[in-house]
Amino acid sequence: MREWWRDLTDLVLPAECGGCGRPRTVLCPQCRTALRGAVPCRVRPDPAPSGLPVVHAAARYADEVRAVLLAHKERGALALAAPLGVALAGAVRAGLRAGSGPRGDVVLLVPVPSARGAVRARGHDPARRIALAAAAELRRAGTPARVLAVLRQRRAVADQSGLNSRQRLNNLAGALEVAPGAGRLLGGGSVVLVDDLMTTGASLAEAARAVREGARGTVRLIGRDAGVTAVCTAVGREDREDRGERSAEVKAEAAVRRHSVPGMTRGIRAGDALCAAVVAASPDAFEINRN
Repeated sequence: MREWWRDLTDLVLPAECGGCGRPRTVLCPQCRTALRGAVPCRVRPDPAPSGLPVVHAAARYADEVRAVLLAHKERGALALAAPLGVALAGAVRAGLRAGSGPRGDVVLLVPVPSARGAVRARGHDPARRIALAAAAELRRAGTPARVLAVLRQRRAVADQSGLNSRQRLNNLAGALEVAPGAGRLLGGGSVVLVDDLMTTGASLAEAARAVREGARGTVRLIGRDAGVTAVCTAVGREDREDRGERSAEVKAEAAVRRHSVPGMTRGIRAGDALCAAVVAASPDAFEINRN
């Protein structure tokens, strides 16, 4: 009976901690502290790729944190998505508090997609799974949030392991796109790119390029008062044919004035002001915080 009960609990609880291997726990207190015990802060690789948005990370990619991320990504320890999501939610909040992106009525988490082959081999998309857990954590804390998995790969890319920063940039250049028709969704809130890990920043820079390109024509007008947001979408041939004196921003502002929306003072094109958040970043990326 004892052996039968042990086999049954193995189906419910992981055999060991994802960080240190301690038995009978998803994540032991020590590894949980390593993952989200520090205050999330801004990180930046050196050299930083062009177009990389401001990035905040919850932890350094080392020791227990590295083990937890690898256990979730490569070994299918899916129960770790919940604590990883809590850590990611903390990094998202840090980015929004720092004013790294536009303020809107809802936080839109856009995960960086894994290569199709990697998803098939692993049986899941790690960044998307963690993003879903982070959105749930943000909602529990009172912040409206949802996941927009609008990015997809439009061509095959090589395995990034073993590539330097320049090679990674070349490997990923033009590899991502916003799914057709999904660009309009990016105007509905504060867009935050999310991933489990940042090393060279190449993936986040490419994701930012794709989002900016996919969100063209979507304009958000932000009011002076917190939480006051109006979204106007400039679509169709009219915008493509009329790029002169009346830009999309001017049209949107005119629309707001017509409808008497108070407090609207400036317009930005959705995707122009982005921020990003990751669970972990390479230790060197934290050097930006040194005085």
